[in-house]
Amino acid sequence: MHFSPGREAWRRFRRHRLAVASAAILSLMILAVLLGPLIWQVPINEIDFTARLKGPSWSHPLGTDDLGQDLLARMLYGGRISLAVGLAAMVVAILVGTIIGAIAGISRGSVDAALMWLTDLFLALPQLPLLLLVIYLFRDSLKEIAGPEMGVFILIVIVIGGFRWMPVARLVRAQFFSLREKEFVEAARALGASTPRQVVRHILPNSLGPVIVAGTIDVAAAIIAESTLSFLGLGFPPDIPTWGRLLYDAKDYLDFAPHWALFAGAAIFLAVLTINFVGDGLRDALDPRRVL
Repeated sequence: MHFSPGREAWRRFRRHRLAVASAAILSLMILAVLLGPLIWQVPINEIDFTARLKGPSWSHPLGTDDLGQDLLARMLYGGRISLAVGLAAMVVAILVGTIIGAIAGISRGSVDAALMWLTDLFLALPQLPLLLLVIYLFRDSLKEIAGPEMGVFILIVIVIGGFRWMPVARLVRAQFFSLREKEFVEAARALGASTPRQVVRHILPNSLGPVIVAGTIDVAAAIIAESTLSFLGLGFPPDIPTWGRLLYDAKDYLDFAPHWALFAGAAIFLAVLTINFVGDGLRDALDPRRVL
């Protein structure tokens, strides 16, 4: 029986049980952070000192923090930001990496050498210290331009995405080197197709499988990077409760209120784990050499 490429990829993906289960869990998490605040309408900044550092209860299912603020409401709100940072940074990394990798892969000589030298230079840079330095230098300026939340969001997305494009560029370049000598590209070239047309219509669509898999890894890496920055106190402002910021705020209360850190850490862990398993499933589904 003949299957279309999309149905064949879906059939392969379904056989990866961990990937299917992870996709379902990740979908539930996304629905929870998108629709949860509409159902659980507790203000994230509502202070109640009589309920500070309380454990999970019916009135506060995930407990409260040191100001008596409801952690479920703050987790749902912060999840939107953490997942949005991961997705947006992934888009930046994929776009930059695909453009640079495509130019390097279709070029020869000095252009390819210069772009790969730039890629190797960025790979050699220590990422975390540079992330901290760039955010420290430009955070206040962007806050004044775009506001405290959007300014930091734009800066973190650009900085994280700007340090995650290199593996994508090398992957796309390798794919282009392999595909540009294939028969269908030679046929298009013989029919008079220009180089941009060869890239857009023939080479790039056939190299997107590995790029999609790399994109899932970049989402997970960006969520961890944002959580790290927030945990170090250089991410979003204190009144914006991302998952990393919740961990940062909870570090001094681990003996008295372990639930505060456990729920935020579990959310980060579960999001990253499920994204990685989905990436494994996509890798198997989009690999034409793998027989399932």
